Amino acid sequence: MIKISQFFQSIQNFLKPKIPRFLALILSTLAILHFIILPAFTQQPVTVRVLMQALEANQWQPLEEKFEEENPDINLEIIEGPNDTNLVEDLYTSAFLLGDSPYDLVYMDIVWVPKFAAAGWLEDLSDRVSPAELDKFLEGDVNGSMYEGGLYRMPFRSDGGMLYYRTDLLEAGGYDPPETFSELMQISQELKEQDIADWGYVWQGKQYEGLAAMFVEILKGHGAFWVNPDTLEVGLDSPEAIDAVKFLKSTINEGISPPGVTTYAEEETRRIFQNDDVVFLRNWPYVFALAQESEISGQFAIKPMVHEPGEPSGACQGGWGLGISKSSQHPDEAWRVAKFISSRETQKQYILKTGYVPSRKSLFNDPEVVEKYSHYPQLLEVVENAALRPPIAQYAQASDILQRYLSAALTGTMTPEEAMNTAAQETRNLFAS
Repeated sequence: MIKISQFFQSIQNFLKPKIPRFLALILSTLAILHFIILPAFTQQPVTVRVLMQALEANQWQPLEEKFEEENPDINLEIIEGPNDTNLVEDLYTSAFLLGDSPYDLVYMDIVWVPKFAAAGWLEDLSDRVSPAELDKFLEGDVNGSMYEGGLYRMPFRSDGGMLYYRTDLLEAGGYDPPETFSELMQISQELKEQDIADWGYVWQGKQYEGLAAMFVEILKGHGAFWVNPDTLEVGLDSPEAIDAVKFLKSTINEGISPPGVTTYAEEETRRIFQNDDVVFLRNWPYVFALAQESEISGQFAIKPMVHEPGEPSGACQGGWGLGISKSSQHPDEAWRVAKFISSRETQKQYILKTGYVPSRKSLFNDPEVVEKYSHYPQLLEVVENAALRPPIAQYAQASDILQRYLSAALTGTMTPEEAMNTAAQETRNLFAS
């Protein structure tokens, strides 16, 4: 390779007989800038693409700007998708099935991980992050990011189901918050009889993914399980699982829950809790900030979900994080994005701005975070009781089976025994096929 000094001298020697020395010096300098230095400044940054819901894509804009400022050699391109998460999942799936995905990063709901990993669409990140670093994240978020021993997602924001309760209504009746299902039923019934409350308990009973998410908490609280991911054993037809269905059904039959609860998703239950005198609500952390801006501000609190005596409380593990597409042409640059996004500093910035739940444990007690969200230390207690939906490759089909038969039991078209026996058998058939 010719040295710059030699190149510089050769240009001067060529120009010297033809033009004055000072012009030769200027022209030779310009030649060096054009042929050697200028390309280094005009080299295009690598583009790393990720698809996400439109709402969150807008919320990520400050993160995108900060990342590109600190990493000028990478252009982070966030592509806006539908706000319906099922449609975003379908777009990712279609892109992978058609061949090389145009997305370098995959922004994933926790329940997508086993499906995408089993299909071979994601890079195993185990060698890129140390166990000591993973220990800084919530255990449920890490477990939900793994499949068959590999790590396929870096957690970003977490989520977990919990029990909201009206402190003013409990105080009016002289009650402490319940710990068990029977205590919840008793308090609800007595507050209704005293005309202190309109309803005792609202929850997500519509036939959709939220029904399955809610039910894993009731299952865990009864000492039951859905599917063992290691053995694929199905537990839906166990006596404890059938009792879990009977509990939900009893809240409707005994007037503790509104008859329309079998049509409610998250937002319907939130609005009823905020607008009516409802004692208890099962929902996600996002409700807290919205309820604080409503008429019940300062009149509610949160706690882990109730359970049977001697059984653990369960908080359905939700949350989102970043995986790297196996077909990405820029996996190292994609990892730099994932590492930046999952960092403590970035999570803190995002949490303070949006009110989402962090996946890093230390942020729940960070002074600035607690100053803005005083309930976060208590929220940590809730989300550490993680109840995972089964991390299996056939999760989408298994969830559809559970939703259909659980809905049938709750709406009275099948008995709890009939519904759960059939759901269990169809799930076993799914694994045998």
